[in-house]
Amino acid sequence: MTISTLDWIIIIFFLLLFAGIGIYVSKQAGKDSKAFFLSGRNMPWWLLGVSMVATTFAADTPGLVTQLVRENGVSGNWVWWAMLLTGMLTVFFYARLWRKSGITTDLEFYELRYSGKIAGYLRGFRAIYLGVIFNVITMAGVCLAGAKIANILLGISQGEMLLYSSIIVVIYSAFGGLRGVLITDFIQFIIAMIGSIWATIYIINLPEIGGTTNLLSHVNVSDKLALLPDFSNTEALITVLIIPIAVQWWSTWYPGAEPGGGGYIAQRMLAAKDEKHATWATLFFNVAHYAIRPWPWIVVGLASLVVFPNLESINQAFPSLSASMQGEDVAYAAMMTYLPAGLIGIVLLSLIAAFMSTISTQLNWGSSYIVNDFYKRFIKPEATDKDQVLVGRISTIVLMILAAAFSFFLQSAGEVLNLLLQIGAGTGLLFILRWFWGRINPYSEIAAMIISFIIAVFFFINGKMETPMIELAGHWQLVFGVVVTTIGWILVTLLTKPTDDKTLHSFNSLIFGTDSKFKGFGMKILGFFSGVIGVYCALFAIGNFIYGKTTLAFGLVAGVIICALLVRKALKSAQ
Repeated sequence: MTISTLDWIIIIFFLLLFAGIGIYVSKQAGKDSKAFFLSGRNMPWWLLGVSMVATTFAADTPGLVTQLVRENGVSGNWVWWAMLLTGMLTVFFYARLWRKSGITTDLEFYELRYSGKIAGYLRGFRAIYLGVIFNVITMAGVCLAGAKIANILLGISQGEMLLYSSIIVVIYSAFGGLRGVLITDFIQFIIAMIGSIWATIYIINLPEIGGTTNLLSHVNVSDKLALLPDFSNTEALITVLIIPIAVQWWSTWYPGAEPGGGGYIAQRMLAAKDEKHATWATLFFNVAHYAIRPWPWIVVGLASLVVFPNLESINQAFPSLSASMQGEDVAYAAMMTYLPAGLIGIVLLSLIAAFMSTISTQLNWGSSYIVNDFYKRFIKPEATDKDQVLVGRISTIVLMILAAAFSFFLQSAGEVLNLLLQIGAGTGLLFILRWFWGRINPYSEIAAMIISFIIAVFFFINGKMETPMIELAGHWQLVFGVVVTTIGWILVTLLTKPTDDKTLHSFNSLIFGTDSKFKGFGMKILGFFSGVIGVYCALFAIGNFIYGKTTLAFGLVAGVIICALLVRKALKSAQ
């Protein structure tokens, strides 16, 4: 593989463009904290939707999908495909509620919904817990993936890659605020999709692959194509499908797929022009994220099984990879080495763009918590807008340094996914019910956080030990965390006092107005199921077109159209 002068020109041009955008919008973004963190609350649905999709297209995402395909076949992706149910729940039940709240960050929810000093303390604790700890873990996984790609494609070390990329991303994140992030997200998403699709087409036509037909019939690939797991394989069925569909989607908190909405998804809903734009942005995100975007990565994952049939073959091809950076997720970057000069520049840029898009969002989101929910709330309540923007910019730099440092303690995208799912295990149901069940209180949330975090840390350390104290498969660790945490917070809820009636009444009046909080539930449920079925139909239709099963694919397209009409009807009734 050769990185030509043209490749470098393309990469450097766009890196300078991204930095220039951040500097250009810095004056407008620095006016006040709402301009910096919410871009003035006047963003259209299409820009917010694209930004949501771009943010979840991280440098580790292609590697994660490739790893899942290589280890469990295409159906292995149900571990994250199941999160579509979480996303559609947000579309029909929570997007409008978040925008109607009028808050700056989703953590302000605590002092709207709960009463007493404990509500404020909970808000401050969550600001550090999510904005720093959880955020740093997420970004560290992305940094690790970026480092693996850079090592294979550019031959540079993890430290070098993080130093160069961090400088650019911190410039436009710290200076441009959310507006800079949204604009660069839009450009980066276009580049990322062009790069991934173009690379996929080139790779499947390599002499080693010989086209789509040869790829799908190859002995290493033919048993990996199923979109559903083998129902005769009980262990695979439980691991890949049953636990994600029956347990994971409603019970775990995961960035970008938070039950009830939250995190940077909530940040973009709060930045929307109105409730309608917040809803459509979230709907667009779920369609693009689950149905459209995964297939280029899946196909490359399948192709990698032909060129690199096992992990040993990858390690032999790239002996410079350290033991801590080896893994099945490296196969995606390994396949990129077969691209010619010129195209590799576009693909490299797309991967860099994916890395920067995710990191910039996480930085802006994390710093919004630190500033709005910790610094202003507890350290300096009288802080001016200028003070808040300054602290936001400083915290952006600090978060980047922490994430880069922690990335050296991780090994693979799958490990990061499992760690984040385990930390959030058992908290999801609480986030779904707290809008509607008045009995839930701050102690419920504190119990859920503490229990799930202790369990996650235990299993993480246990897994790093040469002789683990407990031998338990990852999916059963997740189920254990969900059961214990859910029982724990429900017991605490029933044994402690609920929020006072005055606070609950004020919250319900703001969010639901004079209507019943359960108004229109029938149509919302119809929209939810139609949305879920429609997106899965679209996902499987694209897959069957690739597999050459056109009759089934067109049947699924008909299902997409029917579901789309029902979704439109449900959304209209909610306006």
